[in-house]
Amino acid sequence: MPEFINRLLTNLYFIYERLDWVNAVDLLLVTMVFFAILLLLRDTQAMVLLRGVLLLIVLISLLTSLELLPAFSWLVRSTLPALLLAIPVIFAPEIRRTLERLGRAGAIIPGGKANSASQDAITSVVSAAARLSERKHGALIVMQRTDSLDEFVKTGVSLQANVTPELLLQIFYPNTPLHDGAVIITGTELIAASCVMPLSSSGVLAPTPERQMGLRHRAALGISEVTDAVAVVVSEETGYISAVHGGRMIRRLDSERLENILRAFYRPMERRKALGVILSGIFSRRSTSTREEN
Repeated sequence: MPEFINRLLTNLYFIYERLDWVNAVDLLLVTMVFFAILLLLRDTQAMVLLRGVLLLIVLISLLTSLELLPAFSWLVRSTLPALLLAIPVIFAPEIRRTLERLGRAGAIIPGGKANSASQDAITSVVSAAARLSERKHGALIVMQRTDSLDEFVKTGVSLQANVTPELLLQIFYPNTPLHDGAVIITGTELIAASCVMPLSSSGVLAPTPERQMGLRHRAALGISEVTDAVAVVVSEETGYISAVHGGRMIRRLDSERLENILRAFYRPMERRKALGVILSGIFSRRSTSTREEN
């Protein structure tokens, strides 16, 4: 053990002697890349897999460093190429989701007329959500932003109607033909109802009792993970209103808070940068507290 510590200190001193500002910048860039990857994978199933992979790498490194295990070292060296090829297969959904997030980060968000036109729809959605919450009628409302939702529109029933609270209340009235699935709203128009949404595979809802957060919440998280849409969910069991964006959820909202959140997503371009930072922090804190509560 003392020999190992002496060797480690020698290596650290060797690195320190040759460290200049170019190398410092190089290390800083590498650190930022790893930090960005961990930030994108936060609160996803990939983070659990990543912990397991890192633990496995550490254990294998320790075992292969021992000269008493030549057969095991040979086995690791032989199977390492196959393991490297398996990593993209294991992390395929997370890699796709990360690339989609990076692509949306550079997207141009429409402003002006399109954003102002959405304000009437927001008022209707907030009013309908409050009334659905009082009656404990389950609902899933998906509001399109920059990413196209055409592939999900095709799974439902086309309506092409103006958004009104009365229309939403009628659609989500229990046992009506269109109450299952989601409605998709673009601007002030309700495009389709009874649409099928992708279910979340991130594992965020895994510790939560199914009776409180069921398929509607998983579908809301799922559509927010593959697009930049904003989803509003009303729980059929509890009547709680939730807002979902970017794979994160804020629960137990009242009408005022829901309206503030939705309007923040549709404000003009010049305010969006600061609002994005604020909302990202809110969703991050609330998603953590939600899992602790449940």
